[in-house]
Amino acid sequence: ANRLAHKLREQGVGPDVLVGIAVERGFEMIVGLLAILKAGGAYVPLDPEYPQDRLSYMMEDSGIQLLLTQGHLLADLPVPAQVRSLKLEDDLAGYSDENPEHLTQPDNLAYVIYTSGSTGKPKGTLLPHHNLLRLFKATDAWFGFGQQDVWTLFHSYAFDFSVWEIFGALLHGGRLVIVPRETTRSPEDFHQLLAEQGVTVLNQTPSAFKPLMRVACDSASDLSLRYVIFGGEALDVA
Repeated sequence: ANRLAHKLREQGVGPDVLVGIAVERGFEMIVGLLAILKAGGAYVPLDPEYPQDRLSYMMEDSGIQLLLTQGHLLADLPVPAQVRSLKLEDDLAGYSDENPEHLTQPDNLAYVIYTSGSTGKPKGTLLPHHNLLRLFKATDAWFGFGQQDVWTLFHSYAFDFSVWEIFGALLHGGRLVIVPRETTRSPEDFHQLLAEQGVTVLNQTPSAFKPLMRVACDSASDLSLRYVIFGGEALDVA
């Protein structure tokens, strides 16, 4: 992440510079996000699973000049002519693995995530670092997250729930388990992952939790959950 951050600095990335990131779910995705933030920029997540017209609109509307992606995805992405592409797998051997000089202030942007567009065109929501940190400071007394916690990244990194999942784990020194896309669609497989990985903090929309709850109730497997945290939809308390 540090080497890539130094390369991004060479490309002009710094405070409030938006960098698009279109990558598959996995370890490299986290490296890319951290590199953009370490360089001082703000990430604009572009989920490769999204329809082409939505991705094209988000790239144009955000005004990104640089896209961080993976070579095998590049041919299928609707990259505007003015946007430069940088591949995550490019050789970074010549770059320092030391932390780049810190340029970011609390009011600088951390990320721009687009709404679903269900009420019209998607809108980019600009979030600075202090908003993200306040989210965890304000809730710390409730949860007491720590390095013993194991989190899942269940949601797309282009959905704002992912910010809570990713940085909830990393800011507290916990472990982040990136859930394969196929597993997110199978309550049985996801339940097995929760048991095997000893997940302690589960973040879910109510609609995704209901089928998982049925599987959990019918299973003899022990879970390590401390908290199930809901968001994204109204909760049916019953």
